[in-house]
Amino acid sequence: QVQLVESGGGLVQAGGSLRLSCAASGRTFSSYAMGWFRQAPGKERERVAAISWSLITTSYLDSVKGRFTISRDNAKNMVYLQMNSLKPEDTAVYYCAASVTGWDTVQYWGQGTQVTVSS
Repeated sequence: QVQLVESGGGLVQAGGSLRLSCAASGRTFSSYAMGWFRQAPGKERERVAAISWSLITTSYLDSVKGRFTISRDNAKNMVYLQMNSLKPEDTAVYYCAASVTGWDTVQYWGQGTQVTVSS
C-alpha cells in the first residue's frame, strides 16, 4: 500500500515558478515508477512527467519539455516537479501517481493540488 500526498500548489503569475512535492508512505515506494498528471476543467487527465524507480528514465509531455523537471529521492520517499516559465495553460489540478504496471493502469493516486497561473 502506498499513500501519496501532494503539496506546493498555488497561484503564480505567468513566467513564474512552482515546485510541487509528493510525499509517499509505504516501504515499497522505491519499486514504483512515479508520475505527475494534471487535469484542467473540461479536459481529460494527462501525464505531465514520469520517472522510473531507478531514476534513470524520465519522460515529459511535449508542451512542458524544457520547463518542467521531475525528480525523486527514494531515501526520503519524495517526488518533485519543478515547474518554471509557467503559462496560463498550465493551470490544472496536479496529481502524483505511482505505478508498477505502466501508465495505462495507475495503482495509486494522490488527492491533487491546484496550480493556477494568471496572465
